Amino acid sequence: MKITFLDTQTVADLPQELAKFNALGEYTGYENTAPDQVVSRLAGADVAIVNKVVLGAAELAQLPNLKLICIAATGMNNVDLDAAAERGLPVKNVSGYSTNSVAQLTITMLFALAMDLIHLNQAVYDGTYAKHASFGYWRQPFYELGGARYGIVGMGAIGRRVAELATAYGAKVVHYSTSRRPSDGPYPQVSFAELLKTCEVISIHCPLNETTENLFDYDAMTLMKPSAYLINVARGGIVNEADLVRALDEGQLAGAASDVFSSEPIPTDHPYLSVKEPHRLLLTPHIGWASVEARMELLEGVRENIKALG
Repeated sequence: MKITFLDTQTVADLPQELAKFNALGEYTGYENTAPDQVVSRLAGADVAIVNKVVLGAAELAQLPNLKLICIAATGMNNVDLDAAAERGLPVKNVSGYSTNSVAQLTITMLFALAMDLIHLNQAVYDGTYAKHASFGYWRQPFYELGGARYGIVGMGAIGRRVAELATAYGAKVVHYSTSRRPSDGPYPQVSFAELLKTCEVISIHCPLNETTENLFDYDAMTLMKPSAYLINVARGGIVNEADLVRALDEGQLAGAASDVFSSEPIPTDHPYLSVKEPHRLLLTPHIGWASVEARMELLEGVRENIKALG
């Protein structure tokens, strides 16, 4: 079996895990693959592994030997599923591998943002703290999560794990279902308006689709408490990025954090980079899914999908 991984850089620095594919067949890995290299690199391959590389109808039509497409991720929007289905070509993803990793980042982003930790760390190093009259220094008040109302958008596996972590800190968790389906879980389901108006923290864990695109626009953010925090670890398009900058600049909410962007990597003219007070907008480069444990589990899931091919 000939197995080709087109973008191994997306799961970088795990050579021992990638080497395990050799036990399944003739394995070749490429760090990155440009669009015009896809067909030539997959020529003769039985199994294609991709994370973000696009496999459209045009590419698939030139790859008659393919027996399986493995997506090294959960999202499948980079593969033309209709074209694959027409020729009976299975496409397998891996779900659930990053639940703990994303949940961990969600809570970490909240605390780093709300407690102003990046500034306070710098204040120790740059002498601001050394010059302070008192033994303790901070520039903004911060509050405990215990007793706060924590709103979750999307109560899937990641949302439930975040709910468990927030509950462990004593938060009162509620959630909003973007599918509008009733829920009988332990966390009360509320309307979107109630979520916006009543929660001190809102974190986003739902898919990006026609219902959720621009769900958090300027009008929605004006309903939030001026003391509230918004955390997006789902998809960039769920939050209207220009509207978030406007809301932050106007003081409509206390702060926001995002690990995801509508265009990735983030362009140099992105609206987020123009926010007036950068300490109120914490940005990370789409790392929520990428703990070592999560990437190991992801690659193991890909190998299991290949083994199932027989």
